[in-house]
Amino acid sequence: MKLSLWTYEGPPHVGAMRVATAMKGLHYVLHAPQGDTYADLLFTMIERRDHRPPVSYTTFQARDLGADTATLFKTTAQDAVARFAPQAIIVGASCTAELIQDDPGGLAATLGLNIPVIPLDLPSYQRKEGFGTDETFLQIVRHLAKPCARSEAITANLIGPTALGFRHRDDITEVTRLLADMGIGVNVVAPMGASPADIARMGAAHFNVLMYPEHAESAARWMQTNLGQPYTKCVPIGVGATRDFLAEVAGLTGLPVRADTSRLRLPWWTRSVDSTYLTGKRVFVFGDGTHVAAAVRIAREEMGFTVAGIGCYNREMARPIRALAQSLGLEAVISDDYLDVEEAIAALQPELILGTQMERHIGKRLGIPCAVISAPVHVQDFPARYAPQMGWEGANVIFDTWVHPLVMGLEDHLLHMFRDDFEFHDAAGASHHGGQHSERVPEAETLVPSMPNADQSNVIWLAPAEKELKKIPFFVRGKARRNTEAYASERGIAAISVETLYEAKAHYARG
Repeated sequence: MKLSLWTYEGPPHVGAMRVATAMKGLHYVLHAPQGDTYADLLFTMIERRDHRPPVSYTTFQARDLGADTATLFKTTAQDAVARFAPQAIIVGASCTAELIQDDPGGLAATLGLNIPVIPLDLPSYQRKEGFGTDETFLQIVRHLAKPCARSEAITANLIGPTALGFRHRDDITEVTRLLADMGIGVNVVAPMGASPADIARMGAAHFNVLMYPEHAESAARWMQTNLGQPYTKCVPIGVGATRDFLAEVAGLTGLPVRADTSRLRLPWWTRSVDSTYLTGKRVFVFGDGTHVAAAVRIAREEMGFTVAGIGCYNREMARPIRALAQSLGLEAVISDDYLDVEEAIAALQPELILGTQMERHIGKRLGIPCAVISAPVHVQDFPARYAPQMGWEGANVIFDTWVHPLVMGLEDHLLHMFRDDFEFHDAAGASHHGGQHSERVPEAETLVPSMPNADQSNVIWLAPAEKELKKIPFFVRGKARRNTEAYASERGIAAISVETLYEAKAHYARG
């Protein structure tokens, strides 16, 4: 069995938790053993919620397996309804409890509860968290949403935002503003903030805005078929995508596009001389399919970057990401193993990584700056400030988030560049204290393993050469490393010295 330190997605019942925790008046009764009760950790410590998640566990132990675990589930469900008085409950099993085959849905149906009971069939050993959110929301909509008269004014449902989502809270505000500029109101936002009663009136909206396809596309398709509601296909992340989204909404409603772009501060960049500083920078993009596709478009069309590699971890979106990669002449990395992703990044040596919290850690190890664009995320990606990804303000936030690691990387480069200067190196005392400057000790010709590279895996770097390489600006350092290793490999040089580094530089300069 392969053990992993990190995981991009949990089991599908975590996806169900995300939906239940996002909603109000809904409770999740989860058949699970002791030890699977980690929802508090996810939602209160990472997302920093001020309420415990609405989840009740059976928490059976090993000694219970020889007794009646079905009765334990029934008792837990009855106690949850009596204590929390929800409008509806969803019931299911964790991956461990699935093995004992107690059928939570069937058991709950025998209790005669006076509220809707929605059973979940989440195959824990075949599917993962993203599927869990999508399937849970679909079942809630199927059981509770009813056909009803359309609202007099044109309205939309915003569907897809969940708990533990990347900037979902702020994206709701931004999309609501975009629609308001066109005179369109919001009927229901779901799952986030919605109650079962709100789900029942979703049919009053004229159309649905599908904010995150991986969480709500199945529900969007069901409502299109059963409630006659079309849904948007364009996700408004980035300037170009936001304009396309507004045009799509105009096509669905017959209303003219109205866009208040006064909040958009990004366009000045493309008109400035500074923009040439980042033009052509090689980026690697990885995360959930929705944010990866959006990030690729922004990187290429709005930031002037070169996309060196892309991929996603949710296999449900593998097909469109593979097609996108093919259109760029690339091969997509479709994997939920962070070691596969690290290997791809190490081989490509991009100047910037756009990824998840896992890629942030990978970037730290490889010395490559990283901006987080997608879940899974950590506590620092649930900021107290307003920080959407969608709409005009989202474009501002994305610009800041992506450019800052590169700019701070330049600052780090300057610090490294001058660290051996008599005024700046580590052994120097403060100048205003009359600090003495110590003598430099010559470095030994120790060997430093080369960064993993598909073509030059056996080349090693001598310590002085590695140190000299760090004097090269970070935004071309990766290219210099690759060129030097290729030069050494072609000539059978096993250890790269400072002389090899400059010989390679001269060689490629003549080419």
